[in-house]
Amino acid sequence: MSNKRKILVTSALPYANGSIHLGHLVEYIQTDIWVRFQRLIGNECYYMCADDTHGTPIMISARKQNISPEDLIKKMYDEHLRDFKAFRISFDNYYSTNSEENRELAEYIYLQAKQKGAIYEKEIAQYYCEQDEMFLPDRMIKGTCPVCKAEDQYGDNCEACSATYDPTELINPFCAICGKKPVIKKSIHYYFKLSDFTNELKTWVGGDHLRSEIKNKLQEWFTQGIKDWDISRDAPYFGFKIPGTDNKYFYVWLDAPVGYMATTKNWCKANSRNFDEIWRGKEFEIHHFIGKDILYFHTLFWPAMLMVSGFSMPTKINIHGFLTVNGEKMSKSRGTFINATDYLKCVDPEFLRYYYAAKLGAGVDDLDLNLSDFVFRINSDVLGKVVNIASRLGKIVNKKLNNTLSEIDEQGKSILGEMRQALPRVAQFYETLDYNKAMREIMPLADIVNKYINDTAPWEIVKTNEEKARIVCTVGLNGLYLLIGMLKPVLPRIAEGVEKFLNIPAITWDSLEKDITQHKINEYERLAERIELKTVEGILGVKEA
Repeated sequence: MSNKRKILVTSALPYANGSIHLGHLVEYIQTDIWVRFQRLIGNECYYMCADDTHGTPIMISARKQNISPEDLIKKMYDEHLRDFKAFRISFDNYYSTNSEENRELAEYIYLQAKQKGAIYEKEIAQYYCEQDEMFLPDRMIKGTCPVCKAEDQYGDNCEACSATYDPTELINPFCAICGKKPVIKKSIHYYFKLSDFTNELKTWVGGDHLRSEIKNKLQEWFTQGIKDWDISRDAPYFGFKIPGTDNKYFYVWLDAPVGYMATTKNWCKANSRNFDEIWRGKEFEIHHFIGKDILYFHTLFWPAMLMVSGFSMPTKINIHGFLTVNGEKMSKSRGTFINATDYLKCVDPEFLRYYYAAKLGAGVDDLDLNLSDFVFRINSDVLGKVVNIASRLGKIVNKKLNNTLSEIDEQGKSILGEMRQALPRVAQFYETLDYNKAMREIMPLADIVNKYINDTAPWEIVKTNEEKARIVCTVGLNGLYLLIGMLKPVLPRIAEGVEKFLNIPAITWDSLEKDITQHKINEYERLAERIELKTVEGILGVKEA
């Protein structure tokens, strides 16, 4: 392919105050499939992520565990990275927001904003917990949403209706640490003049960076009027101190997205690359993947921070919905809150990648993990339609045909030609995040290969005509090669197994145009095992007491 693109990709940074769960993995698997597809077609694509490590919850968790915040975030970093590796999430750099690069960049953006008149001080009334002797930041105060009246919502935004508000607007507020009703005290805070960027943000939102339903949601917020943004928090706080102050810290949402840039900067140093070429130049596209719950921060706050400091704006912000399990919101009390670690004790991570791909579209609809459907799809599609080709034909070629493939006959060329016609459609579906459509395009091709194998019955032919059987197996294994090439972004471990079995270099999209003929293959090794519902239901049973 010509005109190779240069792409920087990020996923939202997981908070270092808890384990990775299957809801998180919707985003990392969605992003990773897109990144692997871009690399597969030959684009220069780098994937950056980091642990989001600052804020009061981290400080309080560390205090409860009687360890330092630094020790807590190190422990969570190791656990997060272990889980991501198990699910084959292919980060080029996985870093931490508690880094010197992040401090420098956050301070730079703040000082640029200050220099340009976009920062001002204001005395505010905020909640203070007399029992815990601290001002309560957004995540440490809960109550009823002032807009939709949903209960048990945080002090900055509502997870039910996505409204943003001041903590003092909450109905029936209570301290999330001790449960007591807080009092109001006054304190000086620093504000970012987000309202000054309304017109620039409207222009940016009007471009092709967001899907239409997201633009419509943002129009509601523009109509309500963009509010200025409180970017400071009072001590005690685990984070970066605001330059020129004694006891004020950057709000975690200021330095968290800066983590995308800091992770890139850290990677650039290690790989002798130019940071400004990526974050200030025109050559690189920047693609963010996020959940719909953090839409406001990424489509208004973050672009304004980039505007004021002269960094590159996002090319695309891709937004997904939430995960439900068996039709219900993930819940600890119902036993449907599933950590990555618990899943990994029971089921192959490759299967979750496929299931999510089969259900993920480009929109913000929620995705349901139905365990019965999961077992059916994995056994039917991954095992029955794809892996089955390798195991059936591998045995014949290994045992009866000296591990050697032949040329391809006219019937075979016709079948493989029909499969190749789907390549541009599948590529387009991957590009636009319509993975469910890509899977619906690929699986009927697997049906064609399996029908050909069933109709020709090479296990019978080989008894009387080895060369004819060899042709059938060659056609079938080339069909497998095409299927696995198309599925490689989704099933990277199985794809590696097929590459080893077929004794071929790493598959690329371009390589799928050529047949594998007159070629020695290796012994077939099992690529995956069928699953039972009872086994999969184990992910609900492996729970902490």
